[in-house]
Amino acid sequence: MDVRPFWLAGSPATGDAELTVTNPHDGRVVGVGSVPTPDQVEQAVAAAHAVRKEAASLPIHVRAEALAHVSRRLSERAEEIAQLISAENGKPIFWARGEVGRAVATFRFAAEETRRFSGEVQRLDTEAAANGRLAYVSRQPYGPVLAVTPFNFPLNLVAHKVAPAIAVGAPVIVKPAPATPLSALLLGELLAETELPAGMFSVLPVPNDRAGALVEDPRLPVVSFTGSGPVGFAIKDQVPRKHVTLELGGNAAAVVLADADLDWAATRIALFSNYQAGQSCIAVQRVIVERSVAEAFTSKLVAAVENLVVGDPADDKTQVGPLVSVEAAKRVEQWVAEAVAGGARLLAGGGREGATVAPTVLSEVPEDSKVIREEVFGPVLVIQPVASVDEAFAAVNDSKYGLQAGVFTRDLDVAFRANKELEVGGVIIGDVPSYRADQMPYGGVKESGIGREGLRSAMQDFTYEKVMVLTGLTL
Repeated sequence: MDVRPFWLAGSPATGDAELTVTNPHDGRVVGVGSVPTPDQVEQAVAAAHAVRKEAASLPIHVRAEALAHVSRRLSERAEEIAQLISAENGKPIFWARGEVGRAVATFRFAAEETRRFSGEVQRLDTEAAANGRLAYVSRQPYGPVLAVTPFNFPLNLVAHKVAPAIAVGAPVIVKPAPATPLSALLLGELLAETELPAGMFSVLPVPNDRAGALVEDPRLPVVSFTGSGPVGFAIKDQVPRKHVTLELGGNAAAVVLADADLDWAATRIALFSNYQAGQSCIAVQRVIVERSVAEAFTSKLVAAVENLVVGDPADDKTQVGPLVSVEAAKRVEQWVAEAVAGGARLLAGGGREGATVAPTVLSEVPEDSKVIREEVFGPVLVIQPVASVDEAFAAVNDSKYGLQAGVFTRDLDVAFRANKELEVGGVIIGDVPSYRADQMPYGGVKESGIGREGLRSAMQDFTYEKVMVLTGLTL
């Protein structure tokens, strides 16, 4: 099998070690990637640092066209890339195709935002002392971005860091997840087809134990990390003087109120608890349902979960595939077993075969169980009946996480109350918390992170405001 090169300052390169990527479903080898040496990593960082001023001065049309090119090429190679995502990640091909489509849109949105992302003028003569003065407020990139990306969306979550960095004129170094580097390497191939200057991007599949040196390097003033809370906050503590953005975990809640369409809610919650095998920080984990409809809703939900198609991710009909590894599946199985041993009722699923965990529904779960308090990151649902809207919203907030929440209601007043009271970064009314439009601000509060993604939001996060005051003007 050919060894795939990594991307060093825009050019393919090989190191002295290799990384073998296997399919979580059947264990077959999907690809072999080359791992950069420490000297090659230094070359990449030095190149990003050296090109930072040229990158910041790139004409807008150059940045925008590079992003548009990547969008077009992703679309042209969509099926090939979807097959690659499915193979290295274990994601059902149905969801992998969706991820490619989102990445196409993400780069297209970035190209559009690049052309709109401009300075603004502010008159200062609102006070007599500032007669004749005008402020021009622009945004300037902090400098090169270190993008540390996870395994669960190996293409689109890379896109959400690379695209806004290029849009604002910031070089970017991608450190993909060791389990799923191949999609990021293919993205590097498409970036290499553009006219971006050498040094503008590198994709370095280094092992996690070598990431610390990149995080600490002063030539990379921005660290954008998506992954687990402990690792993210350790990075924040490691480099307190850097600009660090964190997209971390969650245990997303869906609230089902008595006025909701129960069939719609059951169908959506069943699917989006188990999409990506639950390996999404906004997959539904907690279902908080008003007691007056709890029995009827639970029967609908369990039936919807049991109707999901579990199997080979290469099959077009499969909705739920394996977790990223057998070890991850064993952990989820153990957490479910601990909840049941503590008194929880198992309404569906609970079993494991290799890396695949059957979609699982639990009720009567002790409040201190891991499946309620922590992020399962697997296909597990916990049903929590409550007496009222007050109790429902209190239950959502009774978590150290705060990424997104879904509220199934037809009451507009309740919707606005949810938006005001729920301690999360996003409230989705009438649907699951798993909904994300790639152009919208996305991020959490509490232990779910710092900063926002979504193209314009990330572009603002990678830049700072700079003010130029003009004096002596006739206004």
